[in-house]
Formats: sequence, structure tokens, C-alpha cells
Amino acid sequence: MRRIIFLFFTASLLSCGTHRDELKTGRWRGLIEMQGQHLPFNFDVTRDTAGYKVYLRNGDEKLLLDEITMIGDSVNMVLHIFDAALRANIEDGKLSGYFIRNYAKDRFPFTAAYGQDFRFAKAGNASQDFSGKYAVRFFSKKDTAVSVGIFAQKDNHVTGTFLMADGDYRYLEGNVVNGRLMLSTFDGNHAYLFAATKSGDTLKGDFFAGKSSHKTWIGIRNEKAMMPDPESLTYLKPGYEKIDFSFPDLSKKKVSPSDPRYKNKVLILQISGTWCPNCMDETRFLAPWYKENQKRGVEIIGLAYERKDDFDYASSRVKKMKEKMGVDYEVLIAGVNDNAKAAQTLPALNAVLGFPTTIFIGKDGKVKRIHTGFSGPGTGIYYDQFKQRFNEIVNELLKD
Repeated sequence: MRRIIFLFFTASLLSCGTHRDELKTGRWRGLIEMQGQHLPFNFDVTRDTAGYKVYLRNGDEKLLLDEITMIGDSVNMVLHIFDAALRANIEDGKLSGYFIRNYAKDRFPFTAAYGQDFRFAKAGNASQDFSGKYAVRFFSKKDTAVSVGIFAQKDNHVTGTFLMADGDYRYLEGNVVNGRLMLSTFDGNHAYLFAATKSGDTLKGDFFAGKSSHKTWIGIRNEKAMMPDPESLTYLKPGYEKIDFSFPDLSKKKVSPSDPRYKNKVLILQISGTWCPNCMDETRFLAPWYKENQKRGVEIIGLAYERKDDFDYASSRVKKMKEKMGVDYEVLIAGVNDNAKAAQTLPALNAVLGFPTTIFIGKDGKVKRIHTGFSGPGTGIYYDQFKQRFNEIVNELLKD
């Protein structure tokens, strides 16, 4: 009888020791705590014979996370190509842990609840209509930046973005809550939270980004609001017609635009970084475009400016990006993601104003166009216009 009791007790202990909460499949609502604010985002969990997959949801975007590991009651989600992760314990259909950015050695409290499919508030009617186009200015202690805000609203659900000189704020999604506009996005590296109130045709609000960045902003309804011409912002200094460099590829072999491989070809330079979501969007366009157009006599060189001045670290990030995004064109390790330091590596340019910046070089080796920033798929018609203009420039240069 004692032996039977002992075996039962032992089996109970083993059962308790091996029990673990599963990561439930379906829709989740996450919250990242930053600067005393709570930034909401949504994600979907799926599972098949290969394991778990997670999709970050921002508006129409579904960003795949396919490096999901479970250890006991804990889950680790590597955040796409970024040097970051969500790590949390699972208990009773909830997650509790941290959003961790490894390169910056910082972390933000993170929680998530299963079965919640709203952003800031559940579906309902709204007392204010924020839809339309706005001429926007962002204000910080250091500077002022102009922007164009574009919002679409249905009931209390709002989507949109901000166009900036150096790119866009990608897919924003949120709600009108008690007459206040609330928008957020989380792409795996950047966590952005916008809030605003409306009086007449004027919006006034706050913008929180990451650990400490806070700006106020004002938007005035203006359907004719426009950003400066992106081909007018970055240019060659007087006396320069060409741009030259010699940066290492992933095997440390130096590559230059004057190499025989690029002779008599149209060459596109992509100033970017694997930490940059706008660059990720541009790479998603360039990678398949290159596969379809290389045979026409076009080459692309990516110039990666990474978070650390360390070749091994930078090359490991670029290798991962190339693998996950199917990039066949050359990507070189050019420097660190500081605008001023990046400009020093490309002395022919007046400045490096933003990531990405795209430089078009003709068959004669001379710079023909420079496009600052990138209007990604979250901008709708502006993305279509970018693609049309990109192809116009290349077709023009191929005829020369």
C-alpha cells in the first residue's frame, strides 16, 4: 500500500513538473510600456508541424516572425530581421515579459492578452472625424520637422501614416477614444504612439517613440499639403559628377562602383541599414525588382550602415536580412547609422539626410538622380507613385 501511495505521489510531481501553458493560436493584443504610456499592437499566432509562427499586425500589414522558441512556460519571439525580441512567460492565456532591443541594451515591459482583437478600443461610433490630409509640424527641443498626415476613418477605427522627408511612419492603426485620436505601430524595432485632439480643422497632439523621444505636433487640414521634392534634398557637392567608395562585402573583399562588374551598366546605390523599417520596405521592393530586371543591364549595391562599428556584428545582421528577404544584389558594410558619420564615408554628397537614400548612376558612371527617403506601402498612392518614378528613371538611364 505504501509503495502504491509513493508511486502516485511521484507521478503527481512529475505531472506538475512537465505541465506547461501553451501559446494559444489566434489573435492577441499586446501592450508595450514606454514613457509612462501603453502602446497597443495586435498579433496572430499560428502553429503547424514546423512549429509556431507569429504575424505582427499593423493595419493591412502582416509581418512574419518565424523564429519562435518555447522553453517550459516561456516564449521567445525573434523580431524578424531586427536585433530584438519579445520574451515572456505564459500563464492563463496571458503573456508577461519584455520587449528587448539587444543592440541598445534596453527593454520595455510587455504584456499580451489572448482573444482581444481591438487596438485602443472596441468597435463603435466616434464623436469626431479625423479623416483627411493634414499639413503637419513636429516640434522637439532640438528642431522642427514638416510632415503630411493622412488618415482614413470608419466608425471609430482609424488607419493612416505620416510622410516625412526621410521616409514615412509606415502602417499606423488605432481608434478615436472619447473624442481623441490614438494611433500606434510596432514593427519589431520601432514602437510609435501618436495622440491628438481636434478643434475645427486643427489637430494638436503628442508623439512618443521608444525609450525617451517625445515630440508635440500640430496638423492643419489641407488636401493640397505636399512634402518637398525627394529628388531635391540630397545632391552632389560642386565639382563632383561621380560618387566613389571602396567598402567590404560580407567576405571582406573591397567593392567599388568602378569595378568591371558595373562598367556600362545602370547602377543603383541603396543607403540603408538592417535596423531601419523604411529600408526594410524598400528592400522588399528592390529584391524582386532586381531579379526581374538585372538582365536588362542594371545592378544594385546596398550600403549598410549598422548600429555598431563592428564588422562581425554588422555582417551578421546583413546576412540575416539577405537570407530572410531573398536579396541577391551586393550589400556592403559601409559604416554606422549616424547621418553625419555616414556622410563622411561618401564625401561627394552634401549630406546623408535619411535612411534609405537611393542614388541612380548612369552607364557613364555619373550620378543622375538622388532620392531621399522612401514612401512605403503604408502610404498607399504615394508608394505607387514612387514605383512609377523609380521605373521611369531606370528606363530613361537604360536608353542613354
